Amino acid sequence: MSGLFSTLILEKSHADKLSLDELEATIWMLAEEDTAGQEWCEREGYDGYTSYASLDDLPSRAPIFAELVMLLDTQAAEFAQQLHWDLSDGKLILDSLWVNVLGEGGSHSGHIHPNSVISGTIYVAMPDGAGAIKFEDPRLPMMMGAPPLQNDAPDDRSRFVYRSPKPGTALMWESWLRHEVMINRSEEPRLSVSFNYSF
Repeated sequence: MSGLFSTLILEKSHADKLSLDELEATIWMLAEEDTAGQEWCEREGYDGYTSYASLDDLPSRAPIFAELVMLLDTQAAEFAQQLHWDLSDGKLILDSLWVNVLGEGGSHSGHIHPNSVISGTIYVAMPDGAGAIKFEDPRLPMMMGAPPLQNDAPDDRSRFVYRSPKPGTALMWESWLRHEVMINRSEEPRLSVSFNYSF
């Protein structure tokens, strides 16, 4: 038996190359000072804070984000090789980077990232009970009357796969892969930095 049309997710730890304490402190600084972001979160019912709709220049605001971009660029190039992409006539560009502070009870419903080719998140704080990221099998709409899976089905046969990465770990996936963030059941916030690459 052989497998076809695999869906890849690249997981890599940067905990030994990046100051998570500095990154966390910078995230909290943004959450306190970004009034436009605070207003957007309140208006949209976001349980916590995100700079997604308010700040588009994080690497020039704080050196820690510039350091992060260099690490992510290396990981994205590695991912492109694993995907066997031919980049000879173009370049992967990290064109959006935003922070997330997800409070108790917060979640992020299922979505994709249009107009991007690689998306991902690096995890900064994942307290016990923090919401896992949930990935959905992209073939799910075509399965129609397929029987349910056995309880011990491996990840590569599952309809949904959950990950709770350790702080300092970055996950990357192709932007068409539908995903969501499960409810944060911790009293402590879940901190992360998300990003998109275009080609």
